[in-house]
Amino acid sequence: MNKLFPTQEIGSLAKPKWRVKGYRGESLSKAEIVEAVKWGRKLRIENLDGLVKLLGERDSPSRRKAILEWSAKYAIRLFEKAGLDIIFDGEQWRSEMYEHVVRKTAGFKFLGYVKSFDYRYFNKAACIDKPKYVKPFYLDEFLFTRENTEKEVKVPFTGPYTLVDWTFNEYYEKRLSGEFRDFRMRKFEAKREFLFDLIKGVIRPEISKLVDSGAKWIQIDEPAATTNPTDEEMELFVESFNETVKGFHCTFSLHNCYSNYEVLAKYACELRNCSQLALEFANRDSRQTGIGNARTGYKEIKLFEDYGFHGNYGLGVIDVHTDFVEPPELVRDRILHAAKMIDDPSRIHVSTDCGLRTRTWEISFQKLTNMVLGAELTRKALE
Repeated sequence: MNKLFPTQEIGSLAKPKWRVKGYRGESLSKAEIVEAVKWGRKLRIENLDGLVKLLGERDSPSRRKAILEWSAKYAIRLFEKAGLDIIFDGEQWRSEMYEHVVRKTAGFKFLGYVKSFDYRYFNKAACIDKPKYVKPFYLDEFLFTRENTEKEVKVPFTGPYTLVDWTFNEYYEKRLSGEFRDFRMRKFEAKREFLFDLIKGVIRPEISKLVDSGAKWIQIDEPAATTNPTDEEMELFVESFNETVKGFHCTFSLHNCYSNYEVLAKYACELRNCSQLALEFANRDSRQTGIGNARTGYKEIKLFEDYGFHGNYGLGVIDVHTDFVEPPELVRDRILHAAKMIDDPSRIHVSTDCGLRTRTWEISFQKLTNMVLGAELTRKALE
């Protein structure tokens, strides 16, 4: 994209109540249906009478799929109306980034919900057999998004290192129990074997289907990348990323947030075929306008530059864990500050820190709209 400071979302958007309850086969209140119609009119969605009729029907597989499609269309239109250049569908087809993949892959058993970083929960599983690819888990979602937008499409894809790190590794640890006396070494080798079996047997087949179907950009989401910040673990993470993306004619990027960037920066230049690092900064920054000392959250960019990273940045300028709506002028100053820290402003894509799933649609829309306005102010400031 030739446009300076193109804008993008990172992935998730909150699921409307009519989507959640409708998909579960629960009855919707009149207020929830009115909310669906209100947003539909705001986003200029066609055939809203068809959605209202659908929400009143009896539960069935075809009804559930149709509800997913309606919800995805709403999210796509929200991103378009906010003015974003690069979009997906707010991950409306997915239960949650971890569970969605695991539930569609053989070799796992769910054990129950555990708390995640942002006060939400995910359904943690154990690996009880060698992972096996059963059916596509992102393909239909991608095809629907591509058919319903003229914008550039970027597919968020939960990375293998995070899937493995968040899973109890029962199968491989038991399998290797007689080969290693050293407990730490056995756990590491079991993790390594699990990781590369998952990449070979599940992750790469899904990427292949996406690429063969026309996907041009896949964002690998790895929130667990620096959870284990030893050299051994970080080298394993780098190796897993490189093995995941090798050989595909596709643009790949890495998204990582709420992590130790002092650690990640040391290894970023070893990532192959990684066109962009989408990183969280706004969460660390002040709300004061201005550049220089006013910007307290962007110092880690220098670390990535000093360690030799030469790719693009998905620059987090919107904090997704607060209802504070960043004024366009604050977004502008965050971009200008970052642009002075690197050799080429065209390396900056303007992003939210992470997905907006914890915010309401009203707050998300305001934040994204101001992000787009802030990027435009930045372009004008550099004319």
